[in-house]
Amino acid sequence: MYDLIIIGAGPAGITASVYAARKRINFLIITRDIGGQAALSYDIKNYVGYQFITGPALAQKFREHLEQFNVEAKEGESVTSISKEGDIVKVKTDKGEYTAKTAIIASGRVPRKLGVEGEKEFKNRGVTYCATCDGPLFADKEVAVIGGGNSALDAVLQLIKIAKKIYLINIGPKLRADPIMVEKAKNSEKVVIYNSTKVEEINGDTFVKGIKISREGKEENLAVEGIFIEIGSTPSSDFIKNIEKNEIGEIVVNCLCETSIPGIFAAGDVTNVYAKQIIVACGEGAKAALASFEYISKIK
Repeated sequence: MYDLIIIGAGPAGITASVYAARKRINFLIITRDIGGQAALSYDIKNYVGYQFITGPALAQKFREHLEQFNVEAKEGESVTSISKEGDIVKVKTDKGEYTAKTAIIASGRVPRKLGVEGEKEFKNRGVTYCATCDGPLFADKEVAVIGGGNSALDAVLQLIKIAKKIYLINIGPKLRADPIMVEKAKNSEKVVIYNSTKVEEINGDTFVKGIKISREGKEENLAVEGIFIEIGSTPSSDFIKNIEKNEIGEIVVNCLCETSIPGIFAAGDVTNVYAKQIIVACGEGAKAALASFEYISKIK
């Protein structure tokens, strides 16, 4: 049995792991991947210590830091449930079952779906949720980016260097992203911005061929071969029940990263902590590891 199981290896999980390793805690990491959503970002300019770094490069730095320690990790494994029975935390995955005295949930978030006809059918056949991952597949093609926040504008700014033309489709009356990102998009001749516009349907045959939109009471079809859905994300918290969550599914924590279940902590974007930022997640991961160390010390 482990002292601690850390679920997730994004910024919060990696930082918690580094702190746990330095505290000589006997722990296990369970994660689908290393880097989390940070690895999906292209242009990171507000992470202290780096004037500029890409998401994949930062994720690689996280991995290199973790590899300095002799850490046991189950990579490529998905948690299906977590519960506490007596003083024991039980974590089930798609490949096994593990027990520990404490756990830190740092599972992050998953992309929000658009929920229109054709989205599911054309996933990975023109519909994608990651411009950093899939952008190069659409070189010199016309594409659409759905959304109006920072993630959507981040996708647009990446695609300006790759695609032939980009339709930015925003359901709101104006873009919500950082002004500097909006300005760059508006200054590009490749970008066409549609505000107050709703996506009605995604269509094609084997691959995406177009998207049906409605604006000002009229429907219109845009001929595009790629659709990047960037409308935010939802907390990856479905695998844990009987724990306090807010109305959008975020795990509620206090300033010590404690959840409503003693011995189970949570950190990063899966929680209700203000600001979903890499640097915030790192700080929360450090706090969670320190709090779990204190908890373990008291029950030994």
